[in-house]
Amino acid sequence: LLVEMACAHVELDTITYSAAVSACEKAGQWAKALGFLVEMELAHVDLNTITYSAAVSACEKGGEWAKALGLLVEMALACVELDTITYN
Repeated sequence: LLVEMACAHVELDTITYSAAVSACEKAGQWAKALGFLVEMELAHVDLNTITYSAAVSACEKGGEWAKALGLLVEMALACVELDTITYN
């Protein structure tokens, strides 16, 4: 879907990517969720608390605790606010 949006010249922004990461979280696709984070960084799209929280949750649901903890550290280093949803 994101590829189709890009081809249609729809701007892929933080909200669009956050929705995609959240969908990956719900589908148990933790690796794809992390892939979207990389895409966001390469496209210079800001990652926010919602994006990171969905990715952390995707990793948690996939049993990837080390990756989830790594994302929490990355959030702190990027000065992205960690909230109760993130820690939950």
